[in-house]
Amino acid sequence: MPNVTTPEQVTEPDEPKPVRPRRRRWRRRLAVLAVVLVVVGLAPTVWIRAASAGRLVGVEQAPAADVAIVFGAQVAPGGQDPMTFLRNRLDKAAALVAAGKVKALLISGDAHGGSGNEVRVMGDYLARHGVEPSRVVVDPYGLDTYDTCRRARDVYGVTRALLVSQDIHLYRAVTLCRRVGIDAWGVPSGCDGCRTITIWKNQARDVAAAWKAASDAVRGRPPAVQSPPDSSLRDAVAAHTP
Repeated sequence: MPNVTTPEQVTEPDEPKPVRPRRRRWRRRLAVLAVVLVVVGLAPTVWIRAASAGRLVGVEQAPAADVAIVFGAQVAPGGQDPMTFLRNRLDKAAALVAAGKVKALLISGDAHGGSGNEVRVMGDYLARHGVEPSRVVVDPYGLDTYDTCRRARDVYGVTRALLVSQDIHLYRAVTLCRRVGIDAWGVPSGCDGCRTITIWKNQARDVAAAWKAASDAVRGRPPAVQSPPDSSLRDAVAAHTP
């Protein structure tokens, strides 16, 4: 007698369960990790941009201030002339003086920098371009942006200033100077003659420098070189106040 299968004995084959490919899971995890790393990595930069928002202005729009702080940078081989970045900053500082926006300049840099004596070169260049030496005060220990801001306040008594540098750097400079108690506004110098690759390198460098800036601001560290109060900047301002 032939075998007869009853309905109870009939079974349907199991449907295959959808299995997400392992490779796809790892791709998603790596994508999420990449996003997290970017967000964390850029957090100090976001803070710096937010803290300096609306504080970068042109010469014409710059508020009146007794002092402009000019940040040092590399000098050309031979140690006698500024390189392009620094030259643009000095030209803008001279324009601020000529426009009557400031009475004195605090030029701050490393007198023993790897490329040479930054502040000596800065002072010589300004004198050759019409800025009276009596308007210029030198801080030879502005070893980085934070030190320049902190020493401007602690040593030279600056409480309000225009800051002169490229906009790449100014966001950080304005934020740090404000953090230490200076009412700071940035006047971008531009970078006429700068190579595109140099600008890109400095932009990348500034993202990394934002981490150090955030650390310095939070810790409130003292400058690398501490000096007693110096009245020379106040004297320069007074000498050029009608």
